[in-house]
Amino acid sequence: MKGFGNIMKEAQKLQQQMEKIQAEVAQKKVEATAGGGMVTVEANGKQEIVTIKISPEVVSQDDVQMLEDLVLAACNEALRKSREMMQQELGKLTGGLRIPGLGG
Repeated sequence: MKGFGNIMKEAQKLQQQMEKIQAEVAQKKVEATAGGGMVTVEANGKQEIVTIKISPEVVSQDDVQMLEDLVLAACNEALRKSREMMQQELGKLTGGLRIPGLGG
């Protein structure tokens, strides 16, 4: 069963590399905008919203719905970019293999 021991060592090595990549990506940030830059949202690699910036000219009591839509659109785009960033980084480790549970 010498081969099984080697497989286990490789699996542990892969897991350590994945944890390192996840920690590094968690520190990275992506940015998304909506409304031509009127709303900007920044997310980190852990798919958490970090900041939301809203231009004063888009703030209007008469059109709260538009502001809500812009914030929602920018948040969703930032989270999409964050997931994409994580998948790209993990893809480097897995060589593009689609492995369930590993961002694939």
